[in-house]
Amino acid sequence: MEHGSFVGINIGTDISNLPSASTIVSILQAQKIKHVRLFEADHQLLTALANTGIEVMVGVPNDQLLQIGESRSAAADWINKNIAAYLPGTNITYIAVGNEVLTSIPNDAVVLVPAMQFIHSALLAANLDFQIHVSSPHSINVIPQSFPPSTATFNSTLNSIMYQYLQFLKNTGSSFMLNAQPYYSYTKANGIYPIEYALFRSLNPDNQILDPNTLFSYTNMFDSMVDAAYFSIQALNFSGIPIIVTQSGWPSSGGDNETDANVDNALAYNTNLIHHVLNNSGTPSQPKMPINTYIYELFNEDLRPGPLSEKNWGLFFPNGTAVYSLNFASAVDDGTISSGLSGVFCVANSSANSRNLKQGLDWACGPGGANCSSIQPGQPCYESDDLSAVASYAYNDYYHRTQASGGTCNFDNTAVITTNDPSKVLVCLLLVPALKAMAYAYLQEAQLQTLQRTKDQHLTQALVLVLKDFKHFRRDISSWCYCHCSSAGNPLLITCISFVEKPQRPMLKCSLFLAV
Repeated sequence: MEHGSFVGINIGTDISNLPSASTIVSILQAQKIKHVRLFEADHQLLTALANTGIEVMVGVPNDQLLQIGESRSAAADWINKNIAAYLPGTNITYIAVGNEVLTSIPNDAVVLVPAMQFIHSALLAANLDFQIHVSSPHSINVIPQSFPPSTATFNSTLNSIMYQYLQFLKNTGSSFMLNAQPYYSYTKANGIYPIEYALFRSLNPDNQILDPNTLFSYTNMFDSMVDAAYFSIQALNFSGIPIIVTQSGWPSSGGDNETDANVDNALAYNTNLIHHVLNNSGTPSQPKMPINTYIYELFNEDLRPGPLSEKNWGLFFPNGTAVYSLNFASAVDDGTISSGLSGVFCVANSSANSRNLKQGLDWACGPGGANCSSIQPGQPCYESDDLSAVASYAYNDYYHRTQASGGTCNFDNTAVITTNDPSKVLVCLLLVPALKAMAYAYLQEAQLQTLQRTKDQHLTQALVLVLKDFKHFRRDISSWCYCHCSSAGNPLLITCISFVEKPQRPMLKCSLFLAV
């Protein structure tokens, strides 16, 4: 499982000679594509994707939105037929309710959030809400003026619905979905921006593009569009909602008046997009946040209406032949994949009650697939009297394992994201190899220092305090560490568990140190 950003692909089916579902899956596997977005619940594709490990986003088509948004039972029926029927074999992680609803079918906008709520309620009733998240993709056109990003806001006529949408995302731990297509923005700008800016190419020093308010330098239009969405979200007083780019690409062919839609530009854009996303550099305003992105799209769709360019966004022709020489697998392999979650932690919410924390912990360690072996009773990271610490350990492990594939830090509002590293690692050395006791060590943060490896007879010089009587242990200090010292296997095998400062104190690291 990746721990950084991922690049997936959209699969449209407006094709006169659509390949078989098994052929499509073979192409995905050959290209090492691990994340796909389906615009509707294609039953043959959902079946073919079973047991492949490919993570799937399933769309609710716009023409079904009204029915689902007006009927809780219709939403439950949709979930049963199109989602639950394919689990657990098919790895469905997201449901995209509609596509660009607010700008493409504004008359139905009023039912968008109710439809999302009904879909989520159906997932909740089926005990699938932790596994599958719900959102809805928006066009960049919901933001009338996207540059400079720092002053971007949503169209004021949409504020009421957008507020409800963002509140839903916040409540359920889901992501804002954005269709970011620099091709359209570039062509509509009529030469205001250089083509290099749209294609992720290096800009001439004379053409540097700065946000005058933040002084952020934007080297590409994609980042500018994503940041415009982040600032628009903030303008409605929301924060901490990640963005998934659900569509981004470049057409390889167009009509006589669409000269920028060509193979060279499409190859450049998609290659550079993949490298940019996998580099995990985020955006200027959100450098620590991954930008999970779905390329638009797998196949050219000859049945799509509109200009010629609309039919030519695919990486492949329907017969499986590549449109141009982009090798998705090689581009992904060449991308610099680092930890996109470096400096980001998922910890227990200090306001969460014990009952909800226990439910979140049980799910993370069970269906969520977190590695909870170290926090089981009798294991070195077990802390029987601190549910918040144990839950944080499980939450953080789950989040780092699954974030790249849509996993979130929510757990029914019992978890929060923090960018402040809460861990204070202090190596506790065993005083006497035969001693089988709990050693509690604490030092003020300013006193933390690396303890030199010593021989047994010198271990008593280590800066640790063994408290045989636990009543002397103070928990009101600024930095502390609980070490379980075990002589099993090796007399100097030390397990150190680190906690945050009061009041949360989550375990975030459980590392083995061998002092010899």
